[in-house]
Amino acid sequence: MKNLQLIGLFLVVAGSFLPLVHIPIVGNWNYWKVDNTLAIILWGFSLLMLVFILIDKNKFVRIMVFLMILLFVFTIVAIKLKSLDYFSFLPFKSWRSTFAGIVKLSWGWFIEFLGAVLILIASRKNRIEPQRHKDFHKEND
Repeated sequence: MKNLQLIGLFLVVAGSFLPLVHIPIVGNWNYWKVDNTLAIILWGFSLLMLVFILIDKNKFVRIMVFLMILLFVFTIVAIKLKSLDYFSFLPFKSWRSTFAGIVKLSWGWFIEFLGAVLILIASRKNRIEPQRHKDFHKEND
């Protein structure tokens, strides 16, 4: 399952370079263009997670995945709130929400969440061990 975790981690890191936000005229933004600090935090989480995957600390891997998902949700909420705040100079609230609606989330978020969920599933499968039947051991002894 370590390979599946590494694939998920690769998807998360690769997703940070993919378009996450589409702004008309300006173009697509990845994590670095959205916010440098959030990108550094994400890559720090990814580095810590790589270490935990390599030393087989699944409990810490799950903690890091939950922190990463919280960071993704925080970033999405921050993007939406910032887009509303960016158009605060407009006199009517309906205009603000209309113009803020042109800032769209892009397909890179799917890759980010897919990688995080893949890591979470792979770390859960490591905990599950097949059950052995008592009768099987008695017959083979």
